[in-house]
Amino acid sequence: MEATVASLDTAITSKVLVLDKDADCYDTIKSFCERHNLVGLKAHEEHVMAVLRSNVDLGGIMLSESLAGLGEDGRGLARRIREIRPELPIFLRRRREAPDAPLGAGESELFCAVYRIEEIDALAPALEASIFSLRYPNALVRGIAEISRMVLENQFPGARVEIEQPYLVRDRIIFGEVFTLIPLESSWCRGYMMLQAEQKSLQALAPGEAGDFRELNNSLGELTNLIWGWFKNRFINQSQPIQQLSQVPIIINHQHRYISFGSDDAQLCFKYVLRRDDGAPLVLLQRFIFNLSWSPEDFSENQASVEDLFESGELELF
Repeated sequence: MEATVASLDTAITSKVLVLDKDADCYDTIKSFCERHNLVGLKAHEEHVMAVLRSNVDLGGIMLSESLAGLGEDGRGLARRIREIRPELPIFLRRRREAPDAPLGAGESELFCAVYRIEEIDALAPALEASIFSLRYPNALVRGIAEISRMVLENQFPGARVEIEQPYLVRDRIIFGEVFTLIPLESSWCRGYMMLQAEQKSLQALAPGEAGDFRELNNSLGELTNLIWGWFKNRFINQSQPIQQLSQVPIIINHQHRYISFGSDDAQLCFKYVLRRDDGAPLVLLQRFIFNLSWSPEDFSENQASVEDLFESGELELF
């Protein structure tokens, strides 16, 4: 899924976990996913909990009624999924062989939407509302990847930077042991940018700093600050006043590797993989959380793109 900035597909996707044991439905579900920018992932029933406790970034879950365990006194799979990952919307596929009997008391609240395989396109509005509720301008998506790649290549000379297609997640799972947060505030957005990495990967790319975790922290912090600076110069108009609104608390639970910004909206994510011939690859996850304000209709760029400046000779790496 890697791409250069020039060829980056700015169509934003989202991963959904497909839990369905009816093979006759697979082609229909796969076709629906492809039409709606979803990347379907499959997992066997016995592995579902392990997957949900992992670092897999998800936007939602497509669950069949035959696996949901409805009517099992709260011990079914649907209830367990809701307990472990309540932020993920669950889309329930009703059985084809049974009439549309209403869901039992307390069961309908488990699901974002209910559908039948013959009418799967009726699921589209719920998908838009729960996962793709925020729209991101192509120029912003491409610009973020462009800026981040330039900074990473400059900070880690000789490393090959691979960029996956941007995607949306509804989960709140923290990746790795080290992450940074920096506020983003403008007339069209207010929120945060977050960078996440595993400590062992940072140590491999910065061996001279591996003896002190504080230096590794500083290394990720410097990356964050550089990307933020370029973002600010390119996308934030300093002449426009920023209305200071109320804040919401950020909640972090280290035991469950969980972080919440007080918003149910999906978050915009980028995955960068830095590869060197002499070391392990570094996976860096970048999230944008516009939890305080989001007005894409007011978005505009302040200057030419980084690649345009390089091509014209106005900018070069030091």
